[in-house]
Amino acid sequence: MRQSSSPSDRLLGALSGTPDVDSELDDGSLLRAMLDAEAALARAGADAGVLPVAAADAIVAQCHVERYDAAALGRAADAAGNPVVPLVRELTAAVPEHARAWVHLGATSQDILDTALTVVAVRALGPLLRHLDAAVDAAARLADAHRNTVRVARTLGQQAAPTTFGLTAAGWLTGLAEARDRLRQAGGTQPAQLGGAVGTLAALGPAGLEVAERYAALLGLPASPLPWHTRRQPRLDLAAALGGLLTATGKVALDVGLLAQTEVGEVAEGGAGRGGSSALPHKRNPVGSVLIGAAARRGPGLVATLFAAAVQEHERAAGAWHAEWEPLLDLLHLAGGAAARCAELLTGLRVRPERMRSNLDATGGLVLAEAVAARLAPAVGRGVAHDLVARAAAAPSFRAALLADARIRAHLSEAEVDEALDPSHWLGSAGLFVDRALAAVRRTGT
Repeated sequence: MRQSSSPSDRLLGALSGTPDVDSELDDGSLLRAMLDAEAALARAGADAGVLPVAAADAIVAQCHVERYDAAALGRAADAAGNPVVPLVRELTAAVPEHARAWVHLGATSQDILDTALTVVAVRALGPLLRHLDAAVDAAARLADAHRNTVRVARTLGQQAAPTTFGLTAAGWLTGLAEARDRLRQAGGTQPAQLGGAVGTLAALGPAGLEVAERYAALLGLPASPLPWHTRRQPRLDLAAALGGLLTATGKVALDVGLLAQTEVGEVAEGGAGRGGSSALPHKRNPVGSVLIGAAARRGPGLVATLFAAAVQEHERAAGAWHAEWEPLLDLLHLAGGAAARCAELLTGLRVRPERMRSNLDATGGLVLAEAVAARLAPAVGRGVAHDLVARAAAAPSFRAALLADARIRAHLSEAEVDEALDPSHWLGSAGLFVDRALAAVRRTGT
Protein backbone atom coordinates (compact mmCIF):
# COMPACT_ATOMS: atom_id res chain seq x y z
CA MET A 1 0.00 0.00 0.00
CA ARG A 2 1.34 3.45 -0.94
CA GLN A 3 2.12 5.68 2.01
CA SER A 4 2.03 9.45 1.68
CA SER A 5 3.29 12.19 3.94
CA SER A 6 0.85 14.74 2.50
CA PRO A 7 -1.81 15.65 5.08
CA SER A 8 -4.55 15.59 2.44
CA ASP A 9 -3.66 12.04 1.44
CA ARG A 10 -4.22 10.66 4.92
CA LEU A 11 -7.53 8.98 5.73
CA LEU A 12 -8.76 11.88 7.88
CA GLY A 13 -6.49 14.62 6.57
CA ALA A 14 -8.59 15.22 3.47
CA LEU A 15 -11.44 16.33 5.75
CA SER A 16 -9.45 19.21 7.22
CA GLY A 17 -7.01 20.25 4.51
CA THR A 18 -6.88 20.98 0.81
CA PRO A 19 -4.43 19.38 -1.65
CA ASP A 20 -2.76 22.49 -3.08
CA VAL A 21 -1.90 23.89 0.35
CA ASP A 22 -0.99 20.51 1.80
CA SER A 23 1.37 19.79 -1.07
CA GLU A 24 3.52 22.61 0.35
CA LEU A 25 3.42 21.14 3.87
CA ASP A 26 4.41 17.52 3.34
CA ASP A 27 7.74 15.98 4.33
CA GLY A 28 9.18 16.41 0.87
CA SER A 29 8.36 20.11 0.87
CA LEU A 30 9.96 20.65 4.27
CA LEU A 31 13.05 18.72 3.18
CA ARG A 32 13.21 20.76 -0.03
CA ALA A 33 13.06 23.97 2.02
CA MET A 34 15.85 22.75 4.31
CA LEU A 35 18.01 22.01 1.29
CA ASP A 36 17.12 25.40 -0.21
CA ALA A 37 18.36 26.98 3.01
CA GLU A 38 21.62 25.01 2.91
CA ALA A 39 22.13 25.97 -0.73
CA ALA A 40 21.44 29.64 0.01
CA LEU A 41 23.86 29.52 2.93
CA ALA A 42 26.63 28.17 0.71
CA ARG A 43 25.91 30.62 -2.08
CA ALA A 44 25.72 33.58 0.33
CA GLY A 45 29.03 32.56 1.89
CA ALA A 46 30.69 32.38 -1.49
CA ASP A 47 29.26 35.77 -2.49
CA ALA A 48 30.77 37.26 0.70
CA GLY A 49 34.12 35.57 0.12
CA VAL A 50 33.81 33.30 3.16
CA LEU A 51 34.09 30.03 1.21
CA PRO A 52 35.35 29.10 -2.25
CA VAL A 53 32.94 29.43 -5.13
CA ALA A 54 33.80 25.91 -6.24
CA ALA A 55 32.81 24.56 -2.84
CA ALA A 56 29.51 26.45 -2.95
CA ASP A 57 28.81 25.09 -6.42
CA ALA A 58 29.47 21.56 -5.23
CA ILE A 59 27.19 21.98 -2.22
CA VAL A 60 24.38 23.50 -4.26
CA ALA A 61 24.66 20.64 -6.75
CA GLN A 62 23.79 18.17 -3.99
CA CYS A 63 20.86 20.18 -2.54
CA HIS A 64 18.17 18.34 -4.48
CA VAL A 65 15.38 16.66 -2.58
CA GLU A 66 15.39 13.56 -4.77
CA ARG A 67 18.79 12.59 -3.37
CA TYR A 68 17.51 12.14 0.18
CA ASP A 69 15.04 9.95 2.01
CA ALA A 70 12.79 12.10 4.21
CA ALA A 71 11.53 9.12 6.20
CA ALA A 72 15.06 7.93 6.94
CA LEU A 73 16.09 11.42 7.99
CA GLY A 74 13.08 11.56 10.27
CA ARG A 75 14.11 8.33 11.95
CA ALA A 76 17.68 9.54 12.30
CA ALA A 77 16.51 12.83 13.80
CA ASP A 78 15.79 11.18 17.13
CA ALA A 79 19.47 11.01 18.02
CA ALA A 80 20.00 14.77 17.68
CA GLY A 81 16.50 16.07 18.37
CA ASN A 82 16.00 17.57 14.91
CA PRO A 83 16.31 16.46 11.27
CA VAL A 84 18.94 19.02 10.28
CA VAL A 85 21.81 17.13 11.91
CA PRO A 86 21.36 13.92 9.87
CA LEU A 87 20.69 15.97 6.74
CA VAL A 88 23.95 17.89 7.15
CA ARG A 89 25.76 14.59 7.69
CA GLU A 90 24.33 13.15 4.45
CA LEU A 91 24.93 16.37 2.52
CA THR A 92 28.53 16.45 3.69
CA ALA A 93 29.05 12.88 2.57
CA ALA A 94 27.51 13.63 -0.82
CA VAL A 95 29.77 16.53 -1.79
CA PRO A 96 33.35 16.16 -3.06
CA GLU A 97 36.16 16.10 -0.52
CA HIS A 98 37.21 19.69 -1.26
CA ALA A 99 33.77 21.02 -0.33
CA ARG A 100 33.03 19.05 2.83
CA ALA A 101 34.57 21.49 5.27
CA TRP A 102 32.31 24.24 3.94
CA VAL A 103 28.93 22.51 4.35
CA HIS A 104 26.64 24.27 6.84
CA LEU A 105 29.36 26.81 7.59
CA GLY A 106 28.38 29.31 10.28
CA ALA A 107 24.89 27.93 10.83
CA THR A 108 23.22 25.99 13.59
CA SER A 109 20.40 23.49 13.15
CA GLN A 110 17.83 26.03 14.27
CA ASP A 111 18.88 28.44 11.53
CA ILE A 112 18.12 25.89 8.85
CA LEU A 113 14.88 24.55 10.33
CA ASP A 114 13.46 27.95 11.28
CA THR A 115 14.23 29.23 7.80
CA ALA A 116 12.83 26.10 6.17
CA LEU A 117 9.57 26.39 8.12
CA THR A 118 9.35 30.02 7.06
CA VAL A 119 9.87 29.03 3.42
CA VAL A 120 7.24 26.30 3.72
CA ALA A 121 4.77 28.71 5.32
CA VAL A 122 5.30 31.38 2.67
CA ARG A 123 4.88 28.84 -0.12
CA ALA A 124 1.73 27.41 1.46
CA LEU A 125 0.26 30.89 1.86
CA GLY A 126 0.19 31.29 -1.93
CA PRO A 127 -2.65 28.83 -2.60
CA LEU A 128 -4.18 29.49 0.81
CA LEU A 129 -4.62 33.18 0.06
CA ARG A 130 -6.05 32.37 -3.35
CA HIS A 131 -8.78 30.34 -1.65
CA LEU A 132 -9.34 33.18 0.78
CA ASP A 133 -9.62 35.64 -2.12
CA ALA A 134 -12.30 33.40 -3.63
CA ALA A 135 -14.19 33.33 -0.32
CA VAL A 136 -14.01 37.12 -0.06
CA ASP A 137 -15.30 37.49 -3.62
CA ALA A 138 -18.18 35.09 -2.97
CA ALA A 139 -19.16 36.88 0.23
CA ALA A 140 -19.09 40.19 -1.63
CA ARG A 141 -21.41 38.86 -4.32
CA LEU A 142 -23.86 37.65 -1.67
CA ALA A 143 -23.77 40.98 0.15
CA ASP A 144 -24.38 42.90 -3.05
CA ALA A 145 -27.11 40.61 -4.39
CA HIS A 146 -29.02 40.54 -1.10
CA ARG A 147 -28.52 44.11 0.07
CA ASN A 148 -32.30 44.48 0.45
CA THR A 149 -33.29 40.87 1.22
CA VAL A 150 -35.03 41.17 4.57
CA ARG A 151 -34.63 38.52 7.24
CA VAL A 152 -34.97 38.37 10.99
CA ALA A 153 -31.91 38.91 13.14
CA ARG A 154 -31.45 36.64 16.11
CA THR A 155 -29.80 37.55 19.40
CA LEU A 156 -29.18 35.10 22.25
CA GLY A 157 -30.79 32.48 20.03
CA GLN A 158 -34.11 34.33 19.75
CA GLN A 159 -35.77 36.37 17.01
CA ALA A 160 -34.92 40.01 17.67
CA ALA A 161 -35.53 42.56 14.88
CA PRO A 162 -35.34 42.84 11.10
CA THR A 163 -32.04 42.92 9.27
CA THR A 164 -30.98 41.96 5.75
CA PHE A 165 -29.16 38.94 4.47
CA GLY A 166 -26.92 41.40 2.66
CA LEU A 167 -25.76 42.75 6.01
CA THR A 168 -25.18 39.22 7.29
CA ALA A 169 -23.02 38.47 4.24
CA ALA A 170 -21.27 41.83 4.65
CA GLY A 171 -20.30 40.76 8.15
CA TRP A 172 -18.80 37.56 6.77
CA LEU A 173 -17.09 39.57 4.05
CA THR A 174 -15.50 41.99 6.48
CA GLY A 175 -14.27 39.22 8.77
CA LEU A 176 -12.74 37.29 5.89
CA ALA A 177 -11.16 40.39 4.34
CA GLU A 178 -9.66 41.47 7.67
CA ALA A 179 -8.27 37.98 8.22
CA ARG A 180 -6.81 38.03 4.71
CA ASP A 181 -5.12 41.39 5.31
CA ARG A 182 -3.56 40.22 8.58
CA LEU A 183 -2.37 36.99 6.98
CA ARG A 184 -0.84 38.82 4.05
CA GLN A 185 1.02 41.10 6.43
CA ALA A 186 2.22 38.29 8.67
CA GLY A 187 3.30 36.17 5.71
CA GLY A 188 5.21 39.03 4.16
CA THR A 189 7.25 39.68 7.30
CA GLN A 190 8.39 36.13 8.12
CA PRO A 191 12.19 36.46 8.16
CA ALA A 192 15.06 34.16 7.41
CA GLN A 193 17.02 32.92 10.42
CA LEU A 194 20.80 32.92 10.60
CA GLY A 195 22.66 33.41 13.86
CA GLY A 196 24.99 30.50 14.36
CA ALA A 197 25.38 28.65 17.62
CA VAL A 198 24.54 31.52 20.00
CA GLY A 199 23.33 34.27 17.70
CA THR A 200 26.65 36.02 17.06
CA LEU A 201 27.65 34.51 13.67
CA ALA A 202 31.18 34.30 15.06
CA ALA A 203 32.07 31.42 12.76
CA LEU A 204 31.59 33.70 9.75
CA GLY A 205 33.91 36.39 11.06
CA PRO A 206 33.44 40.00 9.95
CA ALA A 207 31.36 38.93 6.94
CA GLY A 208 28.59 37.52 9.14
CA LEU A 209 26.02 40.25 8.55
CA GLU A 210 26.72 40.31 4.82
CA VAL A 211 26.18 36.55 4.64
CA ALA A 212 22.95 36.78 6.65
CA GLU A 213 21.52 39.47 4.39
CA ARG A 214 22.54 37.68 1.21
CA TYR A 215 21.17 34.38 2.58
CA ALA A 216 17.75 35.97 3.16
CA ALA A 217 17.75 37.63 -0.25
CA LEU A 218 18.56 34.38 -2.04
CA LEU A 219 15.56 32.76 -0.34
CA GLY A 220 13.27 35.69 -1.11
CA LEU A 221 12.71 36.40 2.58
CA PRO A 222 13.17 39.52 4.71
CA ALA A 223 16.40 39.71 6.68
CA SER A 224 15.91 39.97 10.41
CA PRO A 225 17.70 42.84 12.22
CA LEU A 226 19.22 40.19 14.47
CA PRO A 227 18.71 36.46 15.02
CA TRP A 228 15.36 35.56 16.56
CA HIS A 229 16.33 32.21 18.09
CA THR A 230 14.49 32.97 21.34
CA ARG A 231 12.52 36.01 20.18
CA ARG A 232 9.58 34.34 18.53
CA GLN A 233 7.37 37.27 17.53
CA PRO A 234 7.45 36.39 13.80
CA ARG A 235 5.96 32.99 14.57
CA LEU A 236 3.39 34.52 16.92
CA ASP A 237 2.28 36.97 14.24
CA LEU A 238 1.74 34.14 11.79
CA ALA A 239 0.00 31.95 14.36
CA ALA A 240 -2.35 34.76 15.36
CA ALA A 241 -3.18 35.51 11.72
CA LEU A 242 -3.90 31.85 10.99
CA GLY A 243 -6.04 31.63 14.12
CA GLY A 244 -7.93 34.74 13.00
CA LEU A 245 -8.59 33.15 9.63
CA LEU A 246 -9.99 30.03 11.28
CA THR A 247 -12.23 32.24 13.43
CA ALA A 248 -13.51 34.20 10.43
CA THR A 249 -14.28 31.07 8.42
CA GLY A 250 -15.73 29.43 11.52
CA LYS A 251 -18.16 32.32 11.94
CA VAL A 252 -19.43 31.82 8.39
CA ALA A 253 -19.78 28.09 8.96
CA LEU A 254 -21.63 28.48 12.25
CA ASP A 255 -24.13 30.95 10.80
CA VAL A 256 -24.74 28.85 7.70
CA GLY A 257 -25.22 25.72 9.76
CA LEU A 258 -27.81 27.44 11.95
CA LEU A 259 -29.62 29.09 9.05
CA ALA A 260 -29.73 25.74 7.24
CA GLN A 261 -31.51 23.94 10.08
CA THR A 262 -34.74 22.31 8.98
CA GLU A 263 -36.91 24.56 11.14
CA VAL A 264 -35.16 27.68 9.81
CA GLY A 265 -34.32 26.74 6.21
CA GLU A 266 -33.16 30.18 5.12
CA VAL A 267 -30.09 28.89 3.28
CA ALA A 268 -28.78 25.55 2.06
CA GLU A 269 -25.35 24.35 1.05
CA GLY A 270 -24.90 23.56 -2.62
CA GLY A 271 -23.15 20.62 -4.18
CA ALA A 272 -24.88 17.58 -5.62
CA GLY A 273 -24.35 14.38 -3.68
CA ARG A 274 -22.92 16.10 -0.61
CA GLY A 275 -24.24 15.81 2.92
CA GLY A 276 -25.70 12.31 2.81
CA SER A 277 -26.28 10.31 5.97
CA SER A 278 -25.28 6.67 6.52
CA ALA A 279 -28.51 6.08 8.45
CA LEU A 280 -31.14 8.57 7.28
CA PRO A 281 -31.81 8.62 3.52
CA HIS A 282 -33.60 11.98 3.59
CA LYS A 283 -30.83 14.01 5.24
CA ARG A 284 -28.60 16.53 3.54
CA ASN A 285 -26.15 17.60 6.19
CA PRO A 286 -24.25 20.92 5.92
CA VAL A 287 -20.92 19.13 5.68
CA GLY A 288 -18.96 22.16 4.53
CA SER A 289 -20.04 24.08 7.61
CA VAL A 290 -19.35 21.07 9.80
CA LEU A 291 -15.78 20.63 8.55
CA ILE A 292 -14.95 24.33 8.70
CA GLY A 293 -16.36 24.47 12.20
CA ALA A 294 -14.24 21.49 13.25
CA ALA A 295 -11.10 23.26 11.99
CA ALA A 296 -12.06 26.46 13.79
CA ARG A 297 -12.38 24.57 17.06
CA ARG A 298 -8.96 22.97 16.69
CA GLY A 299 -7.21 26.23 15.89
CA PRO A 300 -7.15 27.90 19.34
CA GLY A 301 -5.29 25.01 20.92
CA LEU A 302 -2.58 25.15 18.27
CA VAL A 303 -2.28 28.92 18.57
CA ALA A 304 -2.05 28.56 22.34
CA THR A 305 0.76 26.01 21.98
CA LEU A 306 2.79 28.40 19.84
CA PHE A 307 2.25 31.25 22.28
CA ALA A 308 3.11 29.04 25.26
CA ALA A 309 6.27 27.88 23.50
CA ALA A 310 7.37 31.45 22.74
CA VAL A 311 8.75 32.13 26.21
CA GLN A 312 12.25 30.73 25.66
CA GLU A 313 15.35 30.77 27.80
CA HIS A 314 18.76 32.29 27.15
CA GLU A 315 20.11 32.17 23.60
CA ARG A 316 18.63 28.83 22.49
CA ALA A 317 15.64 27.01 23.95
CA ALA A 318 15.47 23.45 25.22
CA GLY A 319 12.14 22.03 24.07
CA ALA A 320 10.08 25.16 23.53
CA TRP A 321 11.43 25.68 20.01
CA HIS A 322 10.84 22.02 19.21
CA ALA A 323 7.22 22.34 20.37
CA GLU A 324 6.46 24.83 17.58
CA TRP A 325 7.13 22.76 14.47
CA GLU A 326 4.11 20.52 14.15
CA PRO A 327 1.51 22.97 15.54
CA LEU A 328 2.62 25.54 12.95
CA LEU A 329 2.26 23.04 10.11
CA ASP A 330 -1.07 21.88 11.53
CA LEU A 331 -2.34 25.46 11.63
CA LEU A 332 -1.38 25.99 8.00
CA HIS A 333 -3.07 22.72 7.08
CA LEU A 334 -6.31 23.63 8.89
CA ALA A 335 -6.35 27.20 7.61
CA GLY A 336 -5.86 26.03 4.03
CA GLY A 337 -8.73 23.58 4.29
CA ALA A 338 -11.00 26.09 5.99
CA ALA A 339 -10.29 28.78 3.37
CA ALA A 340 -10.93 26.40 0.48
CA ARG A 341 -14.15 25.04 1.98
CA CYS A 342 -15.38 28.51 2.86
CA ALA A 343 -14.90 29.63 -0.74
CA GLU A 344 -16.79 26.57 -1.96
CA LEU A 345 -19.52 27.03 0.64
CA LEU A 346 -20.17 30.68 -0.16
CA THR A 347 -19.93 30.22 -3.92
CA GLY A 348 -22.55 27.48 -3.92
CA LEU A 349 -24.77 28.80 -1.12
CA ARG A 350 -28.48 28.66 -1.94
CA VAL A 351 -30.34 31.61 -0.43
CA ARG A 352 -34.09 31.38 0.20
CA PRO A 353 -35.56 34.89 0.54
CA GLU A 354 -39.13 33.58 0.74
CA ARG A 355 -38.26 31.46 3.78
CA MET A 356 -36.50 34.43 5.34
CA ARG A 357 -39.66 36.49 4.96
CA SER A 358 -41.83 33.68 6.28
CA ASN A 359 -39.70 33.38 9.41
CA LEU A 360 -39.73 37.14 9.83
CA ASP A 361 -43.54 37.16 9.72
CA ALA A 362 -43.94 34.09 11.95
CA THR A 363 -44.47 36.09 15.17
CA GLY A 364 -47.12 38.40 13.73
CA GLY A 365 -45.01 41.52 13.89
CA LEU A 366 -43.51 41.04 17.35
CA VAL A 367 -40.02 41.60 15.95
CA LEU A 368 -41.16 45.16 15.15
CA ALA A 369 -42.07 45.94 18.77
CA GLU A 370 -39.03 48.20 19.05
CA ALA A 371 -40.16 50.12 15.96
CA VAL A 372 -43.66 50.68 17.39
CA ALA A 373 -42.25 51.83 20.73
CA ALA A 374 -39.91 54.24 18.96
CA ARG A 375 -42.84 55.86 17.14
CA LEU A 376 -44.83 56.12 20.35
CA ALA A 377 -42.03 57.41 22.59
CA PRO A 378 -42.05 61.09 21.49
CA ALA A 379 -45.63 61.37 22.67
CA VAL A 380 -45.60 59.40 25.93
CA GLY A 381 -41.91 58.90 26.81
CA ARG A 382 -39.69 55.90 26.26
CA GLY A 383 -40.56 54.09 29.48
CA VAL A 384 -44.33 54.35 29.01
CA ALA A 385 -44.03 53.46 25.33
CA HIS A 386 -42.01 50.38 26.19
CA ASP A 387 -44.57 49.20 28.75
CA LEU A 388 -47.56 49.80 26.46
CA VAL A 389 -45.99 47.89 23.60
CA ALA A 390 -44.84 45.10 25.92
CA ARG A 391 -48.40 44.64 27.14
CA ALA A 392 -49.66 44.43 23.57
CA ALA A 393 -46.91 41.95 22.75
CA ALA A 394 -48.28 39.56 25.36
CA ALA A 395 -51.67 39.37 23.60
CA PRO A 396 -52.55 36.64 21.06
CA SER A 397 -52.49 39.16 18.21
CA PHE A 398 -49.90 41.90 18.50
CA ARG A 399 -51.36 44.13 15.83
CA ALA A 400 -54.92 43.77 17.15
CA ALA A 401 -53.77 44.57 20.68
CA LEU A 402 -51.96 47.69 19.47
CA LEU A 403 -55.05 48.91 17.66
CA ALA A 404 -57.29 48.11 20.63
CA ASP A 405 -55.26 50.08 23.15
CA ALA A 406 -56.73 53.57 23.48
CA ARG A 407 -53.51 55.10 24.82
CA ILE A 408 -51.66 53.88 21.75
CA ARG A 409 -54.39 54.85 19.29
CA ALA A 410 -54.42 58.34 20.76
CA HIS A 411 -51.04 58.86 19.17
CA LEU A 412 -50.77 56.33 16.34
CA SER A 413 -53.28 55.78 13.56
CA GLU A 414 -53.91 52.37 12.04
CA ALA A 415 -51.82 53.37 9.04
CA GLU A 416 -48.98 54.45 11.33
CA VAL A 417 -49.15 51.16 13.24
CA ASP A 418 -49.01 49.21 9.98
CA GLU A 419 -46.11 51.32 8.77
CA ALA A 420 -44.26 50.58 12.03
CA LEU A 421 -44.93 46.87 11.48
CA ASP A 422 -43.33 46.95 8.01
CA PRO A 423 -39.82 45.49 8.42
CA SER A 424 -38.45 47.41 5.45
CA HIS A 425 -38.94 50.60 7.47
CA TRP A 426 -36.84 49.35 10.42
CA LEU A 427 -33.53 48.49 8.80
CA GLY A 428 -31.63 51.56 9.94
CA SER A 429 -28.24 51.82 8.25
CA ALA A 430 -28.14 48.20 7.08
CA GLY A 431 -27.85 49.12 3.41
CA LEU A 432 -25.20 51.74 4.09
CA PHE A 433 -23.18 49.24 6.10
CA VAL A 434 -23.29 46.82 3.18
CA ASP A 435 -22.11 49.57 0.86
CA ARG A 436 -19.25 50.45 3.19
CA ALA A 437 -18.15 46.84 3.49
CA LEU A 438 -18.13 46.40 -0.28
CA ALA A 439 -16.29 49.67 -0.80
CA ALA A 440 -13.63 48.75 1.77
CA VAL A 441 -12.93 45.43 0.06
CA ARG A 442 -12.80 47.06 -3.36
CA ARG A 443 -10.21 49.54 -2.05
CA THR A 444 -7.93 46.83 -0.68
CA GLY A 445 -8.50 44.57 -3.71
CA THR A 446 -7.74 40.89 -4.07
